[in-house]
Amino acid sequence: MTVLSDLEAALDGLCAADPAALADSTTIEALHRQVARLEAATTRAVAAFDAGREWEAVGARSATAWRTVRTRLARPTCRRRAQLGRALRALPLAEAAWLAGDVSAAQVSALAAARTPATAEAFTRDESLLVGYASTLPFRLFQRAVAYWCQLADPDGVERDAAAQHEARRLHLSRSFGGTWFIDGRLDPIGGAIVAEALRRVEEELFRADWADAKARLGDHASASQLARSASQRRADALVELATRAQAAPAGARRPEPLFTVLVGYKTLAGRVCELADGTPVTPGSLVPWLDRAVVERVVFAGPDRVVSVGARRRLFGGATRRAVQVQGRECFHPYCDEPADYAQIDHIRPYAAGGPTTVDNGRPACAYHNRLRHQPARPP
Repeated sequence: MTVLSDLEAALDGLCAADPAALADSTTIEALHRQVARLEAATTRAVAAFDAGREWEAVGARSATAWRTVRTRLARPTCRRRAQLGRALRALPLAEAAWLAGDVSAAQVSALAAARTPATAEAFTRDESLLVGYASTLPFRLFQRAVAYWCQLADPDGVERDAAAQHEARRLHLSRSFGGTWFIDGRLDPIGGAIVAEALRRVEEELFRADWADAKARLGDHASASQLARSASQRRADALVELATRAQAAPAGARRPEPLFTVLVGYKTLAGRVCELADGTPVTPGSLVPWLDRAVVERVVFAGPDRVVSVGARRRLFGGATRRAVQVQGRECFHPYCDEPADYAQIDHIRPYAAGGPTTVDNGRPACAYHNRLRHQPARPP
């Protein structure tokens, strides 16, 4: 086939090129775009091959079985490709965007999963909007937008899915013949976030202790690679420390109260915002079991009782002002960073030293790295 021969010739030239000659931002972006287009064309061809049933002539039981042998790909990979190819028949705008390289397989897969029998009519109506999200938003924000769309398009369905996630929770702790323990489990989004946050806090304590030890041994030249424990070892020790502290808690001690933040009238998103601190959307129904043991925080933007700026001449953000900046910013301000605001520092947009006030409008979340980077001399281009 001439088209395939031309493609092979072009790829031969690309593979023979010096990688350094391709290592600029414009070329890398263009290469990813062409990879997406090739994946789209391949997926369409796979779907047509599946429907044509040519694979029956050699006795294969399915197109997936044939491709597993002939392409040497894993069976789940072959199966997912065929399923996505079939789904494209109902996603004309997503297919066109994929063929143009505007979106990738991951985004098309998310759109295909969002189109169910219950949402099919709404999806046809809103496909242009969703493809627009896919082609303009970073993937994490696109996933968030699709999750909220699903909540509105099929509220009963997403609540059933959330209930199924909770019912599927499990934890296995087993001991080997050598005495080593193995852990494997699955938690729903809310339960997992609670565990992750508790583990993160203790792990940070251990990291500070390791860093202090390294500086005491090596001075100011200490680096992360010279710490006494690796990140995974600290995480394991943090889990043991959590269990130790739980046993040390006095009987009848007050249990920590989870904090849920409900954003009303958030200026950059029309519709509800119901998500965890790490940006994971959750359904309203999944919050109900927690309401009698959680703190619910209501933050209203652009309303008559919006959070007011307090302590304008204070050097550091604190109290309601700090919390308002966290909720409004939601993650690090830098376009190439998605550190959640709850884990970030709060930085002045206009520096305090230059007269910038300590107010909500002049604050933004900044991870430690990008907050330090901001105050370093600019690197030469």
